[in-house]
Amino acid sequence: MLKAIQVSGCRWSLKQPLTLTFISISSSFSSKPYSSSSPIPYPSLNLIHSLHSSTPRPRTLRFTPFHASSSPPLHSAGVRNIKFCQWCGGPTKHDIPDGEEKLRAICTLCGKIAYQNPKMVVGCLIDHENKVLLCKRNIQPSHGLWTLPAGYLEIGESAVEGAIRETREEANADVEVISPFAQLDIPLIGQTYMIFLAKLKTPHFSPGPESSECQLFPVDEIPINSLSFSSMVVTLSLYAEDVKAAKPKFHYGIINKRPGTSPSDIHAYTLDHHMQL
Repeated sequence: MLKAIQVSGCRWSLKQPLTLTFISISSSFSSKPYSSSSPIPYPSLNLIHSLHSSTPRPRTLRFTPFHASSSPPLHSAGVRNIKFCQWCGGPTKHDIPDGEEKLRAICTLCGKIAYQNPKMVVGCLIDHENKVLLCKRNIQPSHGLWTLPAGYLEIGESAVEGAIRETREEANADVEVISPFAQLDIPLIGQTYMIFLAKLKTPHFSPGPESSECQLFPVDEIPINSLSFSSMVVTLSLYAEDVKAAKPKFHYGIINKRPGTSPSDIHAYTLDHHMQL
């Protein structure tokens, strides 16, 4: 799934002034595709099963400006796992370098510092005839569960190129990216998701090596309890909200798992600092 491809086309434009909205949602789940501070719990996904209901659901909106912490933690998650220098192989010590605030792995021989940075996951949310293309994972983790075609961005490619490549690898589908849809940060595991709205160039798709099945789902029939990760639950929730409102948006949010819950519990999270524009 790490083969590179050439991007044959992508496009999007913003022709009107953007409105940035900070909200807290206390109801449920939302598309119309583009052609193609306290924690804020994300809404239940029961709304997927009532997208076509004529009875409006109550929603609570309030401004919640984002405030970054003024006192960053003194260590980085996982830094103590680095025992040897990646450059010379020497043993490392864990200390806070001069002028910094976080604990780092520092080589005791060459003095180089090992910086750990988040990984970017890129993928496509493909709308085809008012249905969403999902892949059933044929690998761990979350083997046998459904996901959007997505994976890690490779060195030397743009986010759009990576999303198109992952879609080709996992679903044997050629797509055109229409617009960015969501950026979701997951600080606990050091990942950032960048998901793009896209459309099929041809109505052909099939499972790649890492997928056992590919299928188009109407939005109100998405297998919400059989999705692979919380990031997929959030992404498809936001999309279903947009579908119901017939108003596509770009979304940003921070996914925080609830304390004491298992990583495999895809519904045990809050979506904090959710912004739409």
